[in-house]
Parts: sequence; structure tokens; C-alpha cells
Amino acid sequence: MKPSTHPIFWRDDRLPFVELRQVLDGRLVSYAPHTHETWSIGAILAGQSEFLCMNRLHVVQKGHLVMMNPEEVHACNPLQDSAWAYYMMHLDKDWLATMLFDHQLRDQTEWQNTLLDTLLDEHLYESFVFLCDQLMANDLSHRDKAQSLRIWLRSLFSRLNQSMDHKSSSLPYNPLYQVANYLNEHCLDDTPIAEISRQFGYSTSYLVRTFKRHFYLTPHAYRLNRRIQLGQKALKTGQSIADIAHSVGFNDQAHFQRVFKQRVAATPDQYRRT
Repeated sequence: MKPSTHPIFWRDDRLPFVELRQVLDGRLVSYAPHTHETWSIGAILAGQSEFLCMNRLHVVQKGHLVMMNPEEVHACNPLQDSAWAYYMMHLDKDWLATMLFDHQLRDQTEWQNTLLDTLLDEHLYESFVFLCDQLMANDLSHRDKAQSLRIWLRSLFSRLNQSMDHKSSSLPYNPLYQVANYLNEHCLDDTPIAEISRQFGYSTSYLVRTFKRHFYLTPHAYRLNRRIQLGQKALKTGQSIADIAHSVGFNDQAHFQRVFKQRVAATPDQYRRT
């Protein structure tokens, strides 16, 4: 029997800080550049793929772990004719930051970005795959799953701390963050980008060009991405897809489903099924 081309999602209401996706045959998977609110880590189980993170391009294959910081624009797609398979885990950044602080692996409770996109470590890779198998198993309690997750994360961040300096550094002020914050807070509005440009004192062409150079998404794509993030949250509550589509700023369900699949590589119905 051929492996399914549909993604499999695992979630547990008792462990709301973690979500897992498994793809066993991803040859037809295609991701548009997108972001997550979570800190994410994945394992390539088979095949090869191109992993674009911000402006950094990697070719990854079985044995690689890949990591994405919250709101970091990325896309990962299989190389042609590659039998691509992977696990991808999404973790609530505030839960993770607190857990790392409690175990003295970070020096503050606020989230601090990791600095690596990829990692080749046979032990961590194999133990991560085993952890994912455990999470998807039906014969383990949620407490055992949570304990296994914490143990593995402590091992990973101990390894990251050995090779990288995680001291936080302040970024220079950039007025584009005001635009990004406006788009986040008003993502359900359909205010034309030209009008937003005028509000912040930019020409439309300048704002689109400089915003994309900094955030790797146009302002419109940035706003759509935020709507999809809200849609993912709503899908976990059991609302109808049509209602969710309208509640997160789409005029019809078909448009929501098309944009959702471009960024999640799954339909809304596939995403909410566990």
C-alpha cells in the first residue's frame, strides 16, 4: 500500500502547547512562503527538499532537523521526484521559553530566537522521530507524552547552548515594525495597502518594496498570513469552515481554502481532523 499523500495532524486538548504534523508522501506538497506564531522543528524522514528560511536556502535530506523561529518567513518543498516525508512539530513559544527558564537552559522567561536553521545530529534526530511516534501513539498517557517532550527539548537546547551564544541583542529601531504591528492588529480589515502607505508617510511602491526586503513578504501577503494563523486557531474550536472563512476576513470559503492550502499544504478540513 502506498503511503498517504494527505497530512496527518496530532493534537491533544490536554497538551495545548504542542501540535504535530506527519507527511508520509510529500512529493506533491507545495508551500508558499509563510510564518507561524510558534517555534517549530521538523525531521526529514525520507527524500530531499529545499528549505528556504528568510533569505537562507538549504538542501536537506533524511537525518536533518530543521528549525523555524516564530514569525520567520520560510518554505520547504521537495526536490523534483523526491519521495519526501517528514515530521513537523509546532510549540507555543511562551510555554517553551518558561520551560527552558525553569530548567536553567535560558536566562529569561521571554522567548529568545534560536540561531540555527538546520542541525545534523544522529542521536537528536533519532530520538526526535521516536518522540513523534510516541506522541501519535494511542497507548501512552498525555502525562507520559508531556514528560517525553520535555526531556527531549532539554536535550536539544542543551546541545544548542553548547554550540551557539544565545545572548539576546537589541535590534535597531525600524519604522516598518509600526506597519507590521498595524497589519497584525487590523488584519481583518480590507484597508487598501495604498491607504496604509499614506497613513505611515510612504509611497505604495516604496512600502511594498522595503517591507518585502525586510519581512520577506509583501504587506498584503503578511496580512493574509496573519488571517490564516487566526483560521488555524478557529479550526481547533469546531466552528464550520464557512463561518471561519468569513470571521477571518475572507469573502468566501473557496478563497479561504485556496490561501490556507498554499500556506499550510493541507485543506482546512484536513487540518482540523486529528
